[in-house]
Amino acid sequence: MRQPLTRYARNGDLSIAYQVVGSSGPCLVYVPGFISHLDLQWTDLGFSRFLSRLASFTRLVLFDKPGTGLSDPIQHVPTLEERISDVRCVLDAAGCERAALLGFSEGGPTCAMFAATWPERTSALIVYGSYAVGRPSDATLREAGVRLEEYQRTIAGFDDVLAHWGEGRLGDLLAPSARSDLQRSFWGVFERTGASPAMARALVEAAKQADVTGILPTVRVPTLVLHRTGDIFPVAGGRYFAGLVSGAEFVELPGNDHAFWAGDYDAVVDEIQRFLTGAAPAAADPDRVLATLLFTDIVGSAERASALGDQRWHHLLEAHHAQVRALLGRFGGRELDTAGDGFFASFDGPGRAVECARAVVASVDSLGLQVRAGVHTGECERIGDKLGGLAVHVAARIAATAGPNEVLVSRTVRDLVAGSRLRFQDRGRHELRGVQGAWHLFAVAGEGVGPASRPATLPGPREHMTRMDRGVVAVAKRLPGVLRLVGRLARGRGPG
Repeated sequence: MRQPLTRYARNGDLSIAYQVVGSSGPCLVYVPGFISHLDLQWTDLGFSRFLSRLASFTRLVLFDKPGTGLSDPIQHVPTLEERISDVRCVLDAAGCERAALLGFSEGGPTCAMFAATWPERTSALIVYGSYAVGRPSDATLREAGVRLEEYQRTIAGFDDVLAHWGEGRLGDLLAPSARSDLQRSFWGVFERTGASPAMARALVEAAKQADVTGILPTVRVPTLVLHRTGDIFPVAGGRYFAGLVSGAEFVELPGNDHAFWAGDYDAVVDEIQRFLTGAAPAAADPDRVLATLLFTDIVGSAERASALGDQRWHHLLEAHHAQVRALLGRFGGRELDTAGDGFFASFDGPGRAVECARAVVASVDSLGLQVRAGVHTGECERIGDKLGGLAVHVAARIAATAGPNEVLVSRTVRDLVAGSRLRFQDRGRHELRGVQGAWHLFAVAGEGVGPASRPATLPGPREHMTRMDRGVVAVAKRLPGVLRLVGRLARGRGPG
């Protein structure tokens, strides 16, 4: 296959490199794992054949995450909320109104959150070699059936790779069946061109913080979870992921390679092709969607209205409503209801909802008002242009529990914004009126302050590439077949 053209999609100030391969079949967006490089990946024989097979029955969309490969460097590792915004941006640029998502490794949580948030744009979810929670508690390890030593082996393996970044040890960890001097050389270039050492460390730390256990039960699209028996990511973790998604199919494949293009990659593609082109998948239920809900309420409104009188209170409410609506527009919120002196709004992601709540608290202080706010992410039922269901009640009760000028969030929200600069204070477990069970709540404490030495922008991979690396990338872009031929010959195989 000829080298596909690399294009760039714009997401705000960022440029995201992407490629489209194949012209028929359903759209399939491959969301990469740790690192990637659009040009270099086509030079590996297994990777090239894997992608070519996928493109034979799909319109395959590939991209490098911001901060890696050919995409722009970034100031911080994006949260899951920002990651799904990147996916949506690439979908739009590639002209895919609806697509199946293939999440590799840490791309799995991103795909799951996208599928739950945008079911109308997701035809199917496929996850390979992934996990539901990056830093599981002892209780979660037991529930998932993952032995502590297995988890520790995974962490130790990546710690070793990071300590020797650029030396090619990632290949020993991800593709042990393909160990050779040539392969280690390839992986060394892949590491140096895929991410800078600082970016690599930040990516691993962000992967540890990911936790989508709370949203997996809200995924309503057809789901396939693939995992190899001896993967560096324990196979029990993949089974646990599938078990949290209603109706998900779990397929365990033999082998010990984490990289799907190593070992028997045909078996992986066979399962994907069967899943996407076999029985027609059921359409996602458009009446249920994952959403982040924000409730706000003016503290002591009745007393304030009585003291001011109807006319002055009415004018104050108008000023309050105008400021809140302006902030909803700024943070991408959708106003669903205004009950007296409070607002009910929805957001596509929890980070924007929390930031909006903080901004509302700060803004209305200029009016001499105090507000309380509650934020929760959960599955909602669409009722016309409104949202209903248990998640709405939970969000409303969380807001009612908050104190003056306090923003309270559920544990789900706290987990989903892991990796952001938002900080929280534990408020313990609460009984919410009319809602069964105890809910763990957290108060928003503001933004954390990073080390003074932290650069304004994490260095991109180009800053750490050697002259030879640049030469390899140049050849990869123009003549990828030459490097594939070298790989064949190194394996003692002919050019056919």
